[in-house]
Amino acid sequence: MHRRKTRRRLTLAITMGAVAASGLAVLPVNALADTTSGTTTTADTARQQDFASAAAEYHVPPSVLLGLAYQESAWESHGAQASADGGYGPMHLTDVTPAMMADDGAGAVGRSDLKSMAANPALHTLQAAAKLTGLSEDALRTDPAANIRGGAALLASYEKQVAGGAPADAAQWYGAVARYSQSPQKRDAAGFADRVFATIRGGAGVTTKDGQRVRLNAAPSVRPATAQVDRLHLKASATTATECPPAVPCTFVPGSPAGMQVSNRPANGIKIDTIVIHDLEGTYDSGVAGLANPSNGVSTHYVMRSSDGAVTQMVATKDIAFQAGNYSSNLHSIGIEHEGFAAQGATWYTEAQYESTAYLVQYLAHRFDIPLDREHIVGHDNVAGGSPSGIRAQHWDPGPSWDWDHFMRLLGAPLSGLRGTAPVGSVVTIDPVFDTNLQTVRVCPIDDPTGATTACTDRQQASNFVFLRTAPDASAPLFGDQAIHGTAPGTDEISDWGSTAQTGQQFVVADEQGDWTAIWFSGAKVWFYNPGGQNTKQAYGVKIISAAGSTPVDVYGSSYPDASEYPTGLGASTQVPLGVYTLPAGQAYVATQPPNATVDFFKSSGTVVTGAKTQYTIQYNHRVALVYSGDVTATPVTKHWEDGSAKR
Repeated sequence: MHRRKTRRRLTLAITMGAVAASGLAVLPVNALADTTSGTTTTADTARQQDFASAAAEYHVPPSVLLGLAYQESAWESHGAQASADGGYGPMHLTDVTPAMMADDGAGAVGRSDLKSMAANPALHTLQAAAKLTGLSEDALRTDPAANIRGGAALLASYEKQVAGGAPADAAQWYGAVARYSQSPQKRDAAGFADRVFATIRGGAGVTTKDGQRVRLNAAPSVRPATAQVDRLHLKASATTATECPPAVPCTFVPGSPAGMQVSNRPANGIKIDTIVIHDLEGTYDSGVAGLANPSNGVSTHYVMRSSDGAVTQMVATKDIAFQAGNYSSNLHSIGIEHEGFAAQGATWYTEAQYESTAYLVQYLAHRFDIPLDREHIVGHDNVAGGSPSGIRAQHWDPGPSWDWDHFMRLLGAPLSGLRGTAPVGSVVTIDPVFDTNLQTVRVCPIDDPTGATTACTDRQQASNFVFLRTAPDASAPLFGDQAIHGTAPGTDEISDWGSTAQTGQQFVVADEQGDWTAIWFSGAKVWFYNPGGQNTKQAYGVKIISAAGSTPVDVYGSSYPDASEYPTGLGASTQVPLGVYTLPAGQAYVATQPPNATVDFFKSSGTVVTGAKTQYTIQYNHRVALVYSGDVTATPVTKHWEDGSAKR
């Protein structure tokens, strides 16, 4: 059989009747306590005042300016950091040049698409804002207050074109907001405007990474003038049917036929139980074009744009996309690629992108009964290597800057449990507070094709992981994954996933010592800093998986039937243990769901082969793994008592 090994909070009110009818959860409001009192401006409410001042200066309803900026940036300033498509500041004013991001080569050096992007006038809104305001381009890039003024001026100019003035009624700004998205497709522009007005209607409140408290009070009575989008004379979206929820602007572009297999999941017995989150390491347009190239042996089901959350579907969900680097995983998963770069993700995985992805994942999870937990909603970095040689080849996207805690809240499946330490033998969920969990990673950019190189740099950034060490001491070596480092220690390089445990992953507590907690991880006892349990929550409703006997249990990255179970004439896929990994006797790991039968698929005949054995998916290390149910015992953890002890 031919195998492909590949590289790869807010209540939205859009079409709520359709969303409710689908059975999806309503996304929760990401709201904090009211951030302003009276008219006093303090250091941490300066950005709120910047929005108010800019709105007044350019006669933009404050709710519209705040709602738009929330979708573009969640009100973050981002310093001088550009997004994947060249946007700066809270208002995402764009300035795409071939030299953009030259100060941070990770993900930008060697990009072949920058020249063509730079020719697109829609990606130079920063220059337009400079002309409207008289502010310098440098100020618009680096000064949040100036950036907000520039965005307000630009939006007001669009409103004048659409409505002929600057009405006080927020509902009359729908067309201008759609125009601000720079989307060439009517449905995409309208989808962005819909999300902005859902923000206005539902409200939002955050404390930004630089300590600014910003709030938009809900205005549920606003009913936007959606017909205004017709005045923009945008392109009609493709008519090919897509599999997207009503709230997500979605078009269809066929992916490379070499990167997928026609199937009939789940009707043919192949269960879809996993959604894989990726990033493109590139832009939306170049990603879609590349994945549509007939010679490309890689594909994906969906591609998500950063600026407005628009989606291109490229493979039908019934079909198998070569997207996860593991054919066995591909059989059971749906892949979603995101515009962006793993090394820059915390800056430009936008709120529009998070929310649109959350709607899509909710829709898919409801349709295919996919568990909303971190063993089934995973990053590419969490997917097992399919074979011993495949472990090192797996990618590490979307990386340490994907905010899993925020994303799981958007899914209506927040990481539950009491924050704090837990007794030895109980289960904890890794859950550091993303914005304040500042970890230092080493970023080494890709070599420039011209032969020039840029030095590696140490970067402290908000992160979704805790470092794992070989002893309860900050000076102890980092744990080194066996497949990457052998017996050597791990590193703090941003791509070295082996020495980290990620938000939402669940492990069994092996020991405690002072401010340090030990867990069973990758066949070893490893330690992470956890003073007062600040990085963990106690977990239950899972199963603790341990070896049934006194010998280590083999761990697998694939789930194929035994060779003897294949019909005559069909070649059996090779099912081999991962070798460097085992589940030793005396250790314990976590499974969230019952075991599944082994399965294989043959495209040529459409045959599905189902084995008699079953396997648990367990959280083995930074990645999931599989063990045969007959080799292990499974002990349910059903409740925690008030003292934190677990009932089994």
